[in-house]
Amino acid sequence: MKDTQQATLKNIKYQEAGKFEDTRFEKIHNVIFSNSNIASKTVAREIADLILRKQKERKKCVLGLATGSSPIKVYEELVRMHKEEGLSFSNVITFNLDEYYPMDKSNIQSYFYFMHEHLFNHVDILPENVHIPNGTVTSSELHQYCIEYENMIEENGGIDLQLLGIGRTGHIGFNEPGSHFNSETRSITLDYITRADAASAFLGIDNVPKKAITMGIRTVRKAKRIILLAWGHNKSLVIKKTIEGEVSSKVPATYLQHHKNTTFVLDAEAASELTRINTPWLVGPCIWDDKLSSKAIIWLCQKTGKSILKLIDEDYNDNGMSSLLAEEGSSYDLNIKMFNKVQHTITGWPGGKPNADDTSRPERAIPTKKRVLIFSPHPDDDVISMGGTFDRLVSQGHEVHIAYQTSGNIAVSDYEALKFAEVSKEMNCNKDDTFISTIIEQIKSKKENVIDTIEVRKLKGLIRKRESLAATRYLGVPDENVHFLNLPFYETGSIKKNPLGKEDIKIMCKIIEDIKPHQIYAAGDLADPHGTHRVSLNALFESLAVLKSKSFMNDCWVWLYKGAWQEWEIHEIDMAVPMSPDQVLKKRKAIFFHQSQKDGVMFQGSDIREFWMRAEDRNTKTAEKYKELGLADYAAIEAFVRWHY
Repeated sequence: MKDTQQATLKNIKYQEAGKFEDTRFEKIHNVIFSNSNIASKTVAREIADLILRKQKERKKCVLGLATGSSPIKVYEELVRMHKEEGLSFSNVITFNLDEYYPMDKSNIQSYFYFMHEHLFNHVDILPENVHIPNGTVTSSELHQYCIEYENMIEENGGIDLQLLGIGRTGHIGFNEPGSHFNSETRSITLDYITRADAASAFLGIDNVPKKAITMGIRTVRKAKRIILLAWGHNKSLVIKKTIEGEVSSKVPATYLQHHKNTTFVLDAEAASELTRINTPWLVGPCIWDDKLSSKAIIWLCQKTGKSILKLIDEDYNDNGMSSLLAEEGSSYDLNIKMFNKVQHTITGWPGGKPNADDTSRPERAIPTKKRVLIFSPHPDDDVISMGGTFDRLVSQGHEVHIAYQTSGNIAVSDYEALKFAEVSKEMNCNKDDTFISTIIEQIKSKKENVIDTIEVRKLKGLIRKRESLAATRYLGVPDENVHFLNLPFYETGSIKKNPLGKEDIKIMCKIIEDIKPHQIYAAGDLADPHGTHRVSLNALFESLAVLKSKSFMNDCWVWLYKGAWQEWEIHEIDMAVPMSPDQVLKKRKAIFFHQSQKDGVMFQGSDIREFWMRAEDRNTKTAEKYKELGLADYAAIEAFVRWHY
């Protein structure tokens, strides 16, 4: 008899999809939700139902739990159900997947701290029923400790439901590439990518432990039920490999293909590379709208290595697109239509070209001088992601305003802050300056992974502010047009942010209403559902919903740019702004003004290049893609998608 919770998830899958999909490419059952909030609540309900069923049977409920950003909303919902619906955890026994090693329980980066902060401190679970690998075990005792951890799971009857996340290496728990199918609880050396992904939480990769204690693959596979969570575009490639690829130690999560009661719970971004989502014409019949047709034709060009106008009927027929060809009549007609569509996205006038027919242009010609509001989540995203377009808007006479949504203070290193503090003290001729002296002492005496004091955070915020003003002055924006919003959700001093609040939305609404922009530019980076970019974008969306009825909003268009790591796909782009070699150089210089984020930036990610290098590479590749499609050859291109509210 199938588990009732699994059946429920299958029903949800078909409801969201609207029909039964051909999933012959897929080897693991998966459910796709429109967003991670809805998905998390559904998973929390399954866990709660299991706890309640076990309570009725007077049995203990053994849960395997995960950490990281993916399960946070699940834990929040479980806490809500405990407080508002009376869900009791008195019969629950938990075993966490892993812990950094070495790691003290009191460290705010420990998974012991994480689990108590997000779940255990807020429910009625018995302390003796909580099991988290001990990161303080001595190296001589570690092997035996892992055996005993494994034995404790067995003694409690095994895990009833195991919650998992997935790393970009394909790890589950900390079972990195190379992990054996039959591995059990043990110590392991962390992959560089895993440590790079954790670097932001530790304020730099150098602070991330190189080892961990983790349940093994065999330990995980013995769970009666497994639910794996994945949110965001940055998980999409590893999700595709795991669900559709061959079982391999190179992607340890593929071992779950052999588990008979596993469900992957995904948001739309994490599922975006699955064959039935990304290239549905390879799976079965499609309903061809303009969006899907554009995506398919661009894909066909990339697959065949041909430009748009060189595609022939055979290319369409041989690649699952015969029905599209039949609808349009000929490849010639399809090609011309697509070529014109892509060509019309290109413009050197991002604010609209004056005295020109704007029928086929991305932006309106009127008004010729527009009020432009550029939202930048951090105090450098504006120049990194759209520095060339920024420069064009200013040089073409538009009234450009910049609104930095957060202070960006946690991205300033201690040694950078200390440098500025010491310069300030010396400029004061070493006179008695208690405030600066206090800051210097606080920085020098700061312990590892401790949140900065308010004074230090203020200094770091000022560093980011002055760097931003240097860059905007270089690009010709008056200081009175540069706005530092310092949204409260960000000001926690740590990676973990507060939820968006009324004050955040109030600040956002005020700047929009004060300027009454004809254009808004904002970061549309959706890779991380809990990241600053995503929260900043949600702040904009919520503010626009509040202001939608205002008359000035009828003339306001919203353009979304991507962050430093990604670019829009060609079929998604509504406006492509080309840059000359001189403009590329000017953008680079504008980025250089953000000196605290250069030469050893704290949140490097998996790409060790500096931000200006990443930006230039991305812009160059976008231009190359346009050229390969048969369009004009530019040095670089910045891309935007129009968002309709």
